[in-house]
Amino acid sequence: LRYCTAVDGLQRRGSQRGLQPGSPRTGLRPWGGSGKRKQRGSITKTGNAHLRRIVVEAAWSYRHRPAIGPRLRKRQEGVAEPIKEIAWKAQVRLSKRYARLAVGKDQRKIITAVGRELLGFIWAIGVKVEADSKLRMAA
Repeated sequence: LRYCTAVDGLQRRGSQRGLQPGSPRTGLRPWGGSGKRKQRGSITKTGNAHLRRIVVEAAWSYRHRPAIGPRLRKRQEGVAEPIKEIAWKAQVRLSKRYARLAVGKDQRKIITAVGRELLGFIWAIGVKVEADSKLRMAA
């Protein structure tokens, strides 16, 4: 997921509340269950279509093994270490999730599941950036 695409979605909102996993603004809303299993429905047409499209499109990249190639390394220059750590954790987890779900399921459903989880990582990065910027402004 390119940094500018993620920032585009964040700048339009001004805060992270709209990006919280399960937020109706995303259209990737989880459907609750009372047991250990979580039953989630399909993506909805409510919410931000642009954000939903970007997240689902980015989720396709997790079909591949996690790696930091030269292009990604160059894009990450100047990015704070905690954000890089969250991004790497996302790469590893979402690639494993895709591989585990890939056996006998419809690819679109797998990508939707990975997209839901990806949204959580984007939200975590946004919260971290927002907290860091508040600290800098206070200092």
